[in-house]
Amino acid sequence: MGEIFDYVDDLGPTKVVHIHEPTHGIKGIVVVDNVAAGPAIGGLRMAPDVSTRECARLARAMTLKNAAAGLPHGGGKSVLFGDPRMPVEEKERLIRGMACAVADINEYIFGPDMGTDEECMAWVKDEIGRSVGLPRELGGIPLDVIGATGWGLSHVVDVALSHCDFELEGARLAVQGFGAVGKHAARFLTAKGAVLVGVADSRGAIHNPDGLDLDELIALKAEGRSIIDYAHARKMKQDKVIDIPCDIWIPAARPDVVHEDNVHRLNTRLVVQGANIPFTYGAERILHERGVLNIPDFIANAGGVICAAMEYQQASQTAALQAIEEKLRGNTAQVLDEARKLGVPPRDAAVALATERVKRAMSYRRWSLF
Repeated sequence: MGEIFDYVDDLGPTKVVHIHEPTHGIKGIVVVDNVAAGPAIGGLRMAPDVSTRECARLARAMTLKNAAAGLPHGGGKSVLFGDPRMPVEEKERLIRGMACAVADINEYIFGPDMGTDEECMAWVKDEIGRSVGLPRELGGIPLDVIGATGWGLSHVVDVALSHCDFELEGARLAVQGFGAVGKHAARFLTAKGAVLVGVADSRGAIHNPDGLDLDELIALKAEGRSIIDYAHARKMKQDKVIDIPCDIWIPAARPDVVHEDNVHRLNTRLVVQGANIPFTYGAERILHERGVLNIPDFIANAGGVICAAMEYQQASQTAALQAIEEKLRGNTAQVLDEARKLGVPPRDAAVALATERVKRAMSYRRWSLF
C-alpha cells in the first residue's frame, strides 16, 4: 500500500488508473492530479517506457502550469505504451481503445503530447467527445500546426532577456528536440534575430557555429528524415547537444535529460524549458548557483495548454495567441522579479505562485481533491 501512495501529497493526485486490455494489447496510465479549478487538461503521451511515477510528475506539472496560467482547469496526464511510429491503423486502434477505457473519467480532457497529434485527438473525440487540440475541420485550433508552445517560448525569452546581459539579435540558439515544440521555437526566435547553431532529434545532433538553415531542417523532418541528414554541420551523438556553446538552450523532448551528472556540461547563459520536467531539481539548483537563468517548464511552455483551454471555450485562434502572449509575458516577469527579490531559483518562486493558486481553489470545495 505504501508504494502506491509514495508520490501523493496535499495537492494530489486524486486518481491514478492503470489500463490493461490484453486482447488488443492496450496498456496505459491516467493520472488526474488535481481538479479544484476545473476539469483536468493534460496530454496523451505515446511512448514505450513511461513509468507511473513519471506520469504523476507530468500530471503535477500540468496542475501547476494551468494554475500559473490562471486557467479554469486542473492538471492530468495519460500515457499509452507503444511506439508512436507504428502503422497508423494500429495506432488509431490503440488510441480509440484507450479513450474508451477511460470514458467514465469525466474530469479528464485529452490533449496532444509527445507521440500524438491533432488526428489522434480527433479519434478520441469521436469515441468519447472529450479532447482538445483538434483539427480545424472539427472546430479546433491545431496547436502543434500553429506552434502555440513555441510562440509562447519566444515571448518568455523576450522577457527573460531583460534579466540577462545579451540581446536576442545574434544570440546563439540550441534546441534539444525538433518536433512540434522545438522547430516552432526555433522558427519564432530566428525570425527575431537569433542564430540557430545546434539541434538534436531522436537520431542525433548537429552543430554549425555559423548557423543552420532552419527551412532545410524543417523540410528534412517533413520528409520523414532526421536532422543528421543535413549536410552543412558537424554530426554528433544525440546527447552531445548539451555540449554545444550557445546563449539560449531550449530542451524540447523527454523528461530528465539534464541532471546532476551532466549539468556541468551545459554551456549556455539562458535555459527556457520547452519540454515538461526536462531538468532534475538538483540540476536546476546547480545552474542557479552558476548564475545561469533557467525558466521552469510550467511557466515557459504553457502556450499549448492555454491554446487548448481557449479552444475548449470556443475562442478563435487569434484570441488564443493573444492570451498566450499576455499570460506568459506576465507570469515570466512576475516569477523572475520574485525570484530575484528572494534570491531563489525561478522554479521555487514559480511553484509558490502556482501552489498558492491551487490551494485557494481547493479552499472553495467541500472535498478539496474531488
